[in-house]
This record gives sequence, structure tokens and C-alpha cells, in this order.
Amino acid sequence: MLLRLAIKSLKERKKSVILAIASMTITTLVLLGVEHIRHQSKENFSNSISGVDLIVGARTGSLNLLLYSIFKIGSPTNNISWQSYEAIASDEKIKWAIPISLGDSHKGYRVVGTSRDFFKYFKYRKKQSIEFNSGTEFTNESEVVLGHEVAQKLDYKLGDQLVLAHGVSNTSFSLHDNHPFTVVGILKPTGTPVDQSLHINLAGMEAIHSPINAHFEDDFTPQYITAFMLGLESKLSIFGVQRNINSYAPEPLSAILPGIALSELWSIMNRVENLLLIISALFFVSCCFGMSAMLIASIRERENEIQLLRIIGASPIFLFLLIEIEMLLIAGLGIITGALSLILLIIATQDLILENFGLHIGYNILSESNLMIMSFIMVIALIIAAIPSIYAYKQSTSPIKN
Repeated sequence: MLLRLAIKSLKERKKSVILAIASMTITTLVLLGVEHIRHQSKENFSNSISGVDLIVGARTGSLNLLLYSIFKIGSPTNNISWQSYEAIASDEKIKWAIPISLGDSHKGYRVVGTSRDFFKYFKYRKKQSIEFNSGTEFTNESEVVLGHEVAQKLDYKLGDQLVLAHGVSNTSFSLHDNHPFTVVGILKPTGTPVDQSLHINLAGMEAIHSPINAHFEDDFTPQYITAFMLGLESKLSIFGVQRNINSYAPEPLSAILPGIALSELWSIMNRVENLLLIISALFFVSCCFGMSAMLIASIRERENEIQLLRIIGASPIFLFLLIEIEMLLIAGLGIITGALSLILLIIATQDLILENFGLHIGYNILSESNLMIMSFIMVIALIIAAIPSIYAYKQSTSPIKN
């Protein structure tokens, strides 16, 4: 009976109830959206690299090195000489080394110059290996392997030819059209920056910047690279190798542990996340107090209704619970519409976020933290509703007007 009466009462006040639900919808969308993007961002960054013991680049901050070498965000402060790379990679403590050379692009997507060891040793998401959707690895300086998104968005297939551009902007007027590349491989989706990259060998990277269009890799031994990743024979030697690289005499280098650099990234992100959550929480509290004021105003307008309920035997507790259930229904509808709105917004902007920020935001928002937020909204809504509920309770205990 209480539920039917609450629904009927809400229907009688459609306009104010719709505004209250809309306010709760926006609040829910903001709270769930901030938490979901925070969770998905961390997952994307954490899944982007696995099994790499050290990342080495020119002397710089650990966060900057991590961002440009793995996530292709920002630019390096300097390059590394090929001689330094070979000297460090030949150390007996090093199991494998993957060189990386950056600086070119194709229609907004980054080009990565590397070796075939990239496809053999690079891991992501709990040491999962890169796999080919079609084709195979590059074998010479005129072949390119495409990330899944690049092939899909630009509609490239095996055998297609493309021209790279100097720089990393979406529009470039400096094309390397004297050295076209043939697509020989397309990777399976990984949900990492690999999907948004084109991969060529280091000889190809040298060839496009050379005035001479030679045809043998030996002619294009690189002079410099941007960074390189290392896998060690023993985890026990990580800090010793890191110390040796950081004090490397021939040139200033930085060796970082990806996990520690990611922790630094989280600490920076947490400040922004916490600020957004505080703003969202304040907005939510103001929304609840607004609805509380709306319910109090509606109770004043419903004095005749309350007196009628008392005449037919409704107790003060009955009226208290009636207001609480009304608030529960408003909050519940607001949470449902807010969650559905967030899902639709993610679906509509998923490709745009991936293209501009390299983040894959899934539309499954039912994470443990978001379920806790939904429960928290319901509890707070019930607490805030206690104000008009107590007001109705007091009204019901006062003498009935004639």
C-alpha cells in the first residue's frame, strides 16, 4: 500500500518530480563517470606494458620517459646513440633489448621504428604476447606492420602502400614520399597504444630520412634511437643494472622501472581525481538538499492530503515512511537514468576518446566501486529525506484542523 500511494503521490507532482529526477540523473552521471574513467584509465595504463624490467632513455624525469616511450605522449628530451644501446644490450645480465625510434607519423598515428624483437618480447596485460590478425613481421626497410586501430580506421589491407610524414601532428606538409611502405602485417587488438601505432624496422626509419634511397638494411644502421626496453636474466640484478645505466659515462641516460613510474603517474592522477570527486560530491549534496526543500514545500501543499490520511487511520510513522519511499523512488530512477545516460555517452564518444587520448573506455560501468557509489547515493538520499519526513511526522502529530 505504501509503495502504491507513493507512486500515485509522485504522479500528482509530475513537474517537480521530473526536475528532481533530472538533477539526480546528472549527479549520478558525474559521480559514476569520474570513477569509471579513473578506473578505466588506470587499467589502460597498467595493461599497456608487462614483463619489461627497465626502460632506458636520455636523461629526463621517469614519468616523461614512460609517457613518450610506451604511451607515445609527449616528446623525448634527447636521443640515445646507437653505440650506447649496443654496449648496454650486450651486457651478460641483459636477456633481451627492444630499441624504439620515434618522430614520424601517418595521418595522426605515431610511427615506431623498432626491431623484430618487439614482436617476440614485448608483452602487455599480464605478459600477453602480441599476435597478428593477418600477415607477418617486417623483413626489410620498405615494410610496415599496422596496429589494429590504424588498419581499421584507415581501411588498410595487406599489400597496400602508404607514405609516412615527418613529425607527429595530424597534418604534415613534410612527407617522405620518396620511400613508400608496403603493409605486410596487421596486429590483433590489444587495447594499448600498440593499436594506434605503425611499426617499421630501424633501417626503414633511417631510410626515410636519408637522401639516398638504398635497398639494403646495412646501408641504414641507425646513428640514434629514442629509447629502449630491457628484459633481464634475473630480477635480482634490476637495481644493479639500473644504477650502472644511470651512471653511464659516455652519455647521460635514465633507466626507470615501469611499475614505479606508473605509481608516480597514479599519485598525480589521484589529486585530479579526488578534486573531481569532491566537486561531484558537493554537487550531489546540494542536489539532495534541493530535493529535500522540494519535498518540504510539497508537504505544505499536501496538508489536506496528510489530514485525510490521518482521518482514515494513517499513523505518523506511516507518513514518515511514505516520504522516505518517495525519495527512494526518485533516487532510484535518477541512478538508473544516470547510469544508462553514462553508458550511451561512452558508446557515442568511445572512438573519439580512443583517437584523441589513446584510452579504451569500456561501457560496462558495473564495477565494484561504482556499485558502492550507487549504494552510497541511495543511503545519502534516504538520510537527506529524513528532514521532510520528520516535518511530515510532526504535522501528523499536531491536532487535526476543523
